[in-house]
Amino acid sequence: MSSSIPETFRAAVLTVSDSCARGERNDLSGPAVSRVLQEHHFSVVETRIVADDHGAIQKAIVELARKARLVVTTGGTGISARDVTPEATRTVCGRMLDGISERMRREGEKKTPFAVLSRGLCGVCGTSVVLNLPGSPVGAADSLQAVIELMPHAIQLLAGKTEHLAN
Repeated sequence: MSSSIPETFRAAVLTVSDSCARGERNDLSGPAVSRVLQEHHFSVVETRIVADDHGAIQKAIVELARKARLVVTTGGTGISARDVTPEATRTVCGRMLDGISERMRREGEKKTPFAVLSRGLCGVCGTSVVLNLPGSPVGAADSLQAVIELMPHAIQLLAGKTEHLAN
């Protein structure tokens, strides 16, 4: 981690995909999420790809949360048998931020009714925010766009900066 990057704006991206992990498909969602983060002045300090495996997802989230204040996952949030990202996220997050997940689905539903099938969660792992996004590049980018403006304040609150923003 470069010490010249403000810690509050460090982000990590975790792509959860069996086919990407096996090298059978190029990851398009991770780069789409990284672009949105960079457009909003986050520095992506690490990207990683893991298979749809509960233990691998848990381990990656915990490791990335030590390096970044925002960990964004993409993939594994649907309803197929291998989609276990929300379950892995819940086990490593001490507190859940349900309103953020609800906002992502609500905004996504404006574009497609299938957005409500996402089981993505948002929570707190240590002093980092963890966001689960859908696996499609457009769905992931749109979901992140729906909540990105909230992330700096959430991260600052977790860092102990409890001044509230005026409306």
